[in-house]
Amino acid sequence: MELLIREFSFHQLNANLLWPGTFQFAEWLIQHRSWMEGRRCIELGSGTGALAIFLRRSFNLDITTSDYNDQEIEDNIAHNCLANGITPALPHIKHSWGDTFPAADPDWDLVIASDILLYVKQYPNLIKSLCFLLNSYKPKDNKAVPLGNEQGFPWPAFLMSWRRRIGKEDESLFFSGCENAGLEVKHLGSRVYCISPKAK
Repeated sequence: MELLIREFSFHQLNANLLWPGTFQFAEWLIQHRSWMEGRRCIELGSGTGALAIFLRRSFNLDITTSDYNDQEIEDNIAHNCLANGITPALPHIKHSWGDTFPAADPDWDLVIASDILLYVKQYPNLIKSLCFLLNSYKPKDNKAVPLGNEQGFPWPAFLMSWRRRIGKEDESLFFSGCENAGLEVKHLGSRVYCISPKAK
């Protein structure tokens, strides 16, 4: 699939570029297409919106973009949606990790992100936002949802691809922080991780 994506030459919040890891994550998601079916998704750190646009066009996935509370980012994602035939633009939520989430009763069953572990000081804030999103999820209409097994991942779940190289110590800080917050971390291969609430 060919997408037209506008990037910033510079952005103070580092949401300007389409990172190489996005392409590899997109390829992994294509290989696990059946795992995505029927999911309602929000992407954290959407940046240019490229991954969300790809998923909407490939799977017709119900997806919302999210990034810092910054109008330029939101406007650029809307521009890229229009450039790739997605009208109206994908829903977007301005949210800085750790702040009160704008949606008081979120119901996304899948949170995704690609290459967002750059700033170690933000890990506690990211984990706080993740815990809110994952622990607030309630199935609609009291419908049972899959518990997750070898053929997919749990409902709800955070699916993250991490390709940019950082120190092992920093990486383990994030994963241990998730586990200390009551989340379970599983490596699915190809540097794709599934993080979900621990079974009670």
